[in-house]
Amino acid sequence: MSHSISELTSRDVAEHIARNPVAVIPFGSIEQHGPHLPNGTDTIAAEVVAEALAEALDALYVPFGPYGVTPIHAGHPGTISLRRTTFEALLTDVCNELIDMGVNRLVFVNWHEGNIASMDGVATEIQNAHDDVYVITSHACYVAQRIYAAQGGELTHGGGIEAMAVMARDPDLVHVERAGDATRPDLAIALDEMRRDPETHGYITDVTEIDDDGWYGNPSWATTGLSEAFATTTAMEIAKRVESILALRSDG
Repeated sequence: MSHSISELTSRDVAEHIARNPVAVIPFGSIEQHGPHLPNGTDTIAAEVVAEALAEALDALYVPFGPYGVTPIHAGHPGTISLRRTTFEALLTDVCNELIDMGVNRLVFVNWHEGNIASMDGVATEIQNAHDDVYVITSHACYVAQRIYAAQGGELTHGGGIEAMAVMARDPDLVHVERAGDATRPDLAIALDEMRRDPETHGYITDVTEIDDDGWYGNPSWATTGLSEAFATTTAMEIAKRVESILALRSDG
């Protein structure tokens, strides 16, 4: 049986929640990813991982929608960014509807860094408003970066890990031949390290600060062979952590 709320009947959803009141929600964005990857790369990546995670957890899969908070890519054809207030209002409504149905464990699966602040804000507000509700957030892009770094995978905007994630959905959506001689400029590496530093970090407000073309990396690293296991491999890593967090909360 499908785990997706959009493919189940109302009765099926009620029975699923009664059996296991956990919902998995993916978050991405619609933004330019160079000449070789689709604008929906982040959303595709989040969805394929979240679908596999929902199956692993026997949880309800709840589509959120393709759009995210991505003003950093504004002005590039294909980019559509939501205001933070819009994103947060939509997420709050979705969560409250699920909670009213009986869901009490919400797992957010995110692939787009621009969504993080809004997701954190909504997660803490939702959990604070409901004594018996827990929210867990997994940034699947960072999980994938950790998994594939030893094999040469890099988490860049339009690089190998993202190309692999799209291949997991449909290899025909990836056009590596259009990327030309892809490189990862030293400046891009330094700026990525700066903005992702968990201790002290700065901000990028325009992707062209990183690279003039608005993307960077080495998409040719990705292969269909790697992509075949991407969703399951990443989801299982997340599932282990989700289960440990839920066990910790139940012990408390």
